[in-house]
Amino acid sequence: MQHQTAAQTRPTPTSQYWDGFITETDAADYLCQSVRTLQKWRVTGFGPQFYKPGRSVRYRRRDLREWAEARRHANTSQYTS
Repeated sequence: MQHQTAAQTRPTPTSQYWDGFITETDAADYLCQSVRTLQKWRVTGFGPQFYKPGRSVRYRRRDLREWAEARRHANTSQYTS
């Protein structure tokens, strides 16, 4: 039976950053969009995944990055709607 030390189970500062939650305003800034655009995307289901603890809306940085990377294109001929 192997035992993990605290150092092996403790999240790294980098993972803590990417797994951290940010506000709707900070998420909009991260994606270079307006808060209103994020709100529209939530209604239509287009945008990144979000969390709703109570009445507030939060985004995880990792989800924003993955969502943006999934829409990355090298040229216009790669883009299909």
